[in-house]
Amino acid sequence: MPFYEREEKILRLLVTGEGLSLETLAKELFVSRSTLRRDLIKLEDKGYLIRTHGSYKLVHAAADEKIPFLRRLDERDKAKALIAEKAAGYVSDGMVLMLDGSTTAFALVPQLAAFKNLIVLTSSAKTSLALGGAGIKNICTGGSMINRSFSYVGTDALRTIRSYNADLCFFSCRGITQNGYACDNSAEENEIRLAMCEQSQKRILLCDSSKFGVSCLQNLRHISAFDAILSDAPLPKDYISPKKP
Repeated sequence: MPFYEREEKILRLLVTGEGLSLETLAKELFVSRSTLRRDLIKLEDKGYLIRTHGSYKLVHAAADEKIPFLRRLDERDKAKALIAEKAAGYVSDGMVLMLDGSTTAFALVPQLAAFKNLIVLTSSAKTSLALGGAGIKNICTGGSMINRSFSYVGTDALRTIRSYNADLCFFSCRGITQNGYACDNSAEENEIRLAMCEQSQKRILLCDSSKFGVSCLQNLRHISAFDAILSDAPLPKDYISPKKP
């Protein structure tokens, strides 16, 4: 197992905030104590963790800045799994799909393994690796990576997206405002989502209920522009419903 894979697994184990000993981590990772000790020293040098009283903990400031993708993977995982099941109901064999770099879209990957002859274009390095591991043909946009989310943005990513046409695109956002706008704090990632929407026949927003009523820096589009909104709970009644799929 290469270091980058061990690094991710170590961070995933520590992301709950609980300190873990060298022995516990070694058992969880099935690696020798000497190898793990070298890995932990590297992560400590990067400022990701600290050693206190024989256990290792994440440095919270570094965790928030460096690995929010890993944190978001563990947040509301049941809601994301439910949304992924709903999303799979729109997919058929042989489709071309687009997925943004969100953790909610990432949660869809296990569901897609049941379909045949899919082609999936994604702006996420993590999602691309997961798709490949599931035996799903995929195209990763490449481009300029946002390190905190492992997502590609920028001119090269947009050029790749605009070179393809898709049946469906699945994407998420950071919030849906009370007047019905999907929104996010990243203008660059919003640009990627808009390009995917433009190249797809149907546009499906994946958004768990914790994001209802949340306002972020930049609006993406009004929810009425989307063909479906999939969530773990119904949209508030005063929000305007999306188009019927």
